[in-house]
Amino acid sequence: MTAFWLAAGVLLLAALAFVLIPLLRGRRAQAEEDRTALNVALYQERIAELDAQHAAGALDAAQLDAGRSEAARELLADAEQAEGTRRVLGRWLPLVMALLVPLAGLGLYLHWGASDALKLRSELATAPQNIEEMTARLEETVRLQPDQAEAWYFLGRTYMAQQRPQDAAKAFARAAEVAGRQPELLGQWAQALYFAEGQKFTAQVRSLSEEALKLDPQEVTTLGLLGIAAFEEQRFADAMGYWQRLVGVLEPNDPSREAIQGGIERAREQLVARGEQVPEAPVTVAAVQLKVKVSLAPQLADKVQPDDSLFIFARAASGPPMPLAAKRLKVSDLPVEVSLSDADAMMPQLKLSNFAEIQLVARISRAGSPMAGEWIGQSAVLKTAEAGEQVLVIDQAEQK
Repeated sequence: MTAFWLAAGVLLLAALAFVLIPLLRGRRAQAEEDRTALNVALYQERIAELDAQHAAGALDAAQLDAGRSEAARELLADAEQAEGTRRVLGRWLPLVMALLVPLAGLGLYLHWGASDALKLRSELATAPQNIEEMTARLEETVRLQPDQAEAWYFLGRTYMAQQRPQDAAKAFARAAEVAGRQPELLGQWAQALYFAEGQKFTAQVRSLSEEALKLDPQEVTTLGLLGIAAFEEQRFADAMGYWQRLVGVLEPNDPSREAIQGGIERAREQLVARGEQVPEAPVTVAAVQLKVKVSLAPQLADKVQPDDSLFIFARAASGPPMPLAAKRLKVSDLPVEVSLSDADAMMPQLKLSNFAEIQLVARISRAGSPMAGEWIGQSAVLKTAEAGEQVLVIDQAEQK
């Protein structure tokens, strides 16, 4: 922001110099010329009149000399008066203009400008120091860009990490409104409402959960939530079924697997104690791995910098707006080949193997933001299971 204001100040001074210096010089020269010409014309007219009167015998030689002297004194007096007027106007009026122009420009910029967005862009170029700073940035982002679903989603996740489920529920609701009722957003929304209501499985929570599973039977947040609710209601077979489905879509090294397995065992013990049948574990889904070759179009070589951030990611073709798997590199690494798999998932519940169709994207961002950049390359919609090796060329300016 400091650099912006310094640059604006320098440009303003240069603009004022270009406008005021010629204006003042031209106005002063023109005013002096016009006033002098008028005074000389009046003086000459007065002298001619005196000469005519002298020739007609109306004035003698002494009276003629006296008239000429009076005309000369009047000419000098008019010249002195014009100089005084020029000094008053020439000194204060340009000064007033020089003050009013930048003040008016500043007022218009603060009213209609994008200083907040510029400040936010500058802040996003550096990593947040703590979760409070991250929350503040996300709140500012959604205030300035209320239709950005990714920011609403991550704001909801941040609220949940801060034990603010009511605020998180509102954020997820807004994300679902902007991006559509995607199953992942509905699952997060239902979970936030569940904790906001004191861990009560209300009618709204149930409705959101059912809608999410109808859209995606493997939606992990919803599976975990339904398992908890079923266990609390002593529906142990249902709880075990939900959690087994959840384990089947989690990575082997996922830290939450141990806790879920513990819940499954407790539910199994309750079923055995009751003499009820224990449900079998569902078949797991095979992991997905994609290879992506990314290059930069030759015509963009002089428009990017080696240290610009390069984000390569896959997102659901019909699903949440946030990336499923992503890698961060630099423009200096291009051309490059990367591998995207379930191990690169941004969140455990959002994996490539959970989605039938995806789109690959490569984005260059000078500010280092994964959500917006200057240049982009993207693939058509791909079948996840058949994607294999793909080639991306960054060749388009990203639409703001």
